Parts: sequence; C-alpha cells; structure tokens
Amino acid sequence: MSDHLTSLTISEAAKLLAGREISPVMLVQAHLERIEQINPRLNAYITLTSELALKQAQQAEQEIQRGEYKGALHGIPLALKDLFETKGVRTTAGSSFFADHVPEDDAASVEKLKSAGAVLLGKTNMHEIALGVTNENQHFGDCCNPWDERCITGGSSGGNAAALAAGLCMGALGSDTGGSIRIPSALCGVVGLKPTRGRVSLRGVIPLSWNLDHVGPMARTARDAALLLQAIAGYDPTDPWSLDMPVDDYTSQLDQGVQGWRIALADDEYFVLSGVVDAEVLEAVRSAARTFEVLGARVDVLPFPGAREAALANGLMTTSDAAAFHRQRLAEHPQGFGADVRARLQTGAAYSSSDYALARRMQTVLQRQFMHFLDTFDLLLTPTVPIIAAQRGSADAVERARTLTRFTAPFNLTGLPALSIPCGFTKAGLPIGLQLVTKPWAEAKLLRVAYAYEQAREFKIRIFP
Repeated sequence: MSDHLTSLTISEAAKLLAGREISPVMLVQAHLERIEQINPRLNAYITLTSELALKQAQQAEQEIQRGEYKGALHGIPLALKDLFETKGVRTTAGSSFFADHVPEDDAASVEKLKSAGAVLLGKTNMHEIALGVTNENQHFGDCCNPWDERCITGGSSGGNAAALAAGLCMGALGSDTGGSIRIPSALCGVVGLKPTRGRVSLRGVIPLSWNLDHVGPMARTARDAALLLQAIAGYDPTDPWSLDMPVDDYTSQLDQGVQGWRIALADDEYFVLSGVVDAEVLEAVRSAARTFEVLGARVDVLPFPGAREAALANGLMTTSDAAAFHRQRLAEHPQGFGADVRARLQTGAAYSSSDYALARRMQTVLQRQFMHFLDTFDLLLTPTVPIIAAQRGSADAVERARTLTRFTAPFNLTGLPALSIPCGFTKAGLPIGLQLVTKPWAEAKLLRVAYAYEQAREFKIRIFP
C-alpha cells in the first residue's frame, strides 16, 4: 500500500483525497517511510521536515473531513529546492555560507502552496548556489540519479528530479537560470516547466541572476505540472521582476490536442553536431516529432538561428550576476565555495562592463528574433540536453555546464516558456528529454502539447528504484 501511494500522480491522489478514500496523513507517512528507505542512497534531500509535514497533513485531514476541501493540492506532499525561503526552516542554497540560514518568512510561491493546503516534506539537494548543472555538491554531498546511482541527476534542481523519479515527493518547485529545472528533469525522466519570465514571483528565492532567474514546477506528468503552476502563477507587486499578465486555466484545455498546429524541429549544426549531440538523443527527439505528425500537426525541420549566441550571452550574464550577488563572500572567503563554483564566479567577476552591455544588447536582439520565428510556428522542438546522464566525478563540472545548458540557456536569455518532457530511454535505460518552447505567456499551450504527447507515446514512466 505504501509503494502504491508514493507512485500516484498528484491528480490521482487528489481524487482519492477529495473522495476521502485515502487521508493526507496516510499519504505523507507513506512518503516519509520511502524517504527513510531510499534517500540515503540518492541524497535527494538536504533537510527533511517530517514533524512539520505530519502536522500539516493532520491539519489538511481535519479540513477535508469538515468539508473544507481547497483543491487539487490539498494534502499533497511536495518538496522545495533549497533556495526557496521557508519560515523557521533552514534554507541553505546548497552552500556553506547559508548552512545555518533560517528565514523569518516564506517565499511568495511557498505562501501560495501553503494556502492551497500543500504539505512540505523538505528541502532538496541542489548544485551549490545554483551555479552548476551536475548537482555534485561538496558541502552536502552529491545527488544520485535513481536510474543509475553512478550518474549525475543534472542540476541545479537535481534533488527535486531525483525525489520525483524515486517516489520521494509528488511534485516540487525549482528555479531555472540556464536550464536548472529542465536539465535534471530530462536526465531523471520527469516533467519540468520554466514559465515565461515574470509569470511566477521570485520574492524569497535566493538569487543566482537577478536578470535571468525563473521559478517553475517539476512533476511526473503534464497535468500535475499544470496543477502546480496554477497555484503559484500570478502577479506579485512586491517582486520587481513580476509582470501583471492574466493567468490562464492550465488544466481546462489539456485534452484538446494539436490538430493543425505548425511545429518546428530545430535541425542545424548547433542542434545536431556530431560528437556533441548523442545519436540516441537525436533519434528519440525525431521519433517524438513523428508522433506529433501522427497527432495531426505539421512538423517542419529547419534551422533555428541565434541559439549559440543566446547561450553564450546567458552564460556571461549568469556568472556576472552571480559574482555581483556573492561579491563580498567571494572577496573575503573564496575557499568557502566549491572549486567549480569559485572558478565560475571568478570568471563572472572578470567580465568588463562592456562585455555585459554587449550581452544585454544581444538579449534584446534575440528576444525579438525568437519572437519573430514563433510568429510562424506554434511550437519549437529541440532536445532538452545533448547528452544522457554522465557518471558523477568523471569530467570537469564547468565544461559540463557548457554542454548541458547548450539547448536550455537560450530560452532563459529570451524569457520564453520552455518545458522538458521524457521522450524515451537509451539502450542503457537512461531517460531522454524533449524540450518544447513557445511564445510568452502561452504556458497553457506547452502543457496541452505535453499532455497530448504523453497520451500518444509508446512508453510509460515508471517510478524507480
């Protein structure tokens, strides 16, 4: 029964909770038991909040019994990447500098989850200060991929992805500056959505880049991602980067399909370069494109210009902004950072104001260019990452960041919504991710097409180990 409960999707569990066929306490206890059993192998959590989770579950149970059901997240056990500030619960950002940081307030998105009745299981492992995409963390230990514990999860939201893939939570919130939601989602076989920049409040999220950070949901299915986004989306007047745009109903159109859609499959040297892009990844993405044709969409295979320039500008701005935020720590205690993070911070600090100004100019130019491309197409398809999950400790983390963010970073620079969804497995049994990109504020379209693909694909996602 315990394993059955931890393998449910949010939408499945919500129906059972609303019908009082299971209780929030049962659901949370099942997850805590599984965490106790499996987390020592995966190191997906930095801080467990078992007592708080049971208290919140008991409250949710009493509310539901009184007929005060709040909706699909009521009583659902979730996890948070450990840079979302949580009142009374330490928030480390995966860093020694924040190891004892206990916030006095919740992040805006955490407030919204609590208002929806969600339960907090704990704070998940991440790449130090979010400046990296392997989730090899010298301060709190590496996070291991459930599909092969010798491999990286991807990052920096790697703990979320590992916990989801292993049944240690039902949904999670991550942050994404160059791919940190989508990369681990691809490598661990879950769904990760980076919404349009400004869609979800950044208040209370320890920053990596003030100009590029995004907050978004991670889940096992498109429907679950939609439920999470519904809870956290919306304008926040206290967040200077939040934008006041209408919020769609993200679940009402999920099943309307893609008949008649025009879809672009990126196919130029940058996206298919031999020796950089794994052949199994390319074949899985092309197979997914054929699935969309079966579903009634027209798929055009063509170049997508500007991605290389966008990725380079994003990398420069990310490290420069991070160096600015951590400038005092970097100047006074550089050895407090891991070697790879310190190297990237020092690189960012060395860029000139002219370098940064040129990157910002490139950002504006490419925003317009990408928007013009999407005037013609409903959707852009790319691989999420060019490779499969590599073994931990087998290569330079800085170089890995360049490779793993190759296809994700362009859409942080331009702020476009992008989603990663599993699209197959390698011969070795490791997940492959497909990236979907569309126009600003069209997250409902991304979730709709992801749902259509989930219903049509030939494989089913399993919970491991």
